[in-house]
Amino acid sequence: MEELIEYILKFGNLNRQQIDLVISKGQIIQLKKEEYFSEAGKIPKQVGFIVAGVIRGCYYNNKGEEITRCFIGENSLVCDYVNFEASTSSSEYLQAITDCSLIVFSKKNWEELSHIIVGWDHIKNKMVQLCMYQKSRKGPVISQNATTRYLEFLENYPTLTNRIPLSYIASYLGVTPQSLSRIRTNIR
Repeated sequence: MEELIEYILKFGNLNRQQIDLVISKGQIIQLKKEEYFSEAGKIPKQVGFIVAGVIRGCYYNNKGEEITRCFIGENSLVCDYVNFEASTSSSEYLQAITDCSLIVFSKKNWEELSHIIVGWDHIKNKMVQLCMYQKSRKGPVISQNATTRYLEFLENYPTLTNRIPLSYIASYLGVTPQSLSRIRTNIR
């Protein structure tokens, strides 16, 4: 829980009693590789904080191809927040691509923090903005050539290359796994 509290305190101040309340509302869970944190067609029911591991956001395009949209690593919130708040069905999957340890908050517990802690909404809004920015900002620009997209991936996600399957990186970049292998060989 220490990592979560450090993360929260970057966005505002809490006293010991408030910190203890936040801790009491969170629950530690484990996700095995390939398990889903949330699924398309279902209403997201929780907000998570990744203590260890990597989760990817993905969806299926109109051809039925799986597209990886983003990667979310340690010390980050993970949630399909727009659908979580609106209690509407998600159109994407949030899937563990490594074994993950998370601290999760149910919708009820997340909302209770807003009712009990003065200033929580301000802290929460900053955390959610960063979460949404991280999920949206790092998508590759398809008009760039594949090598440039891969180099940007390495810059944006320097620790992921050896931790996640290359097929997910290829999907994220919009190239085949074979093309990604050639790109990697050419830049070594």
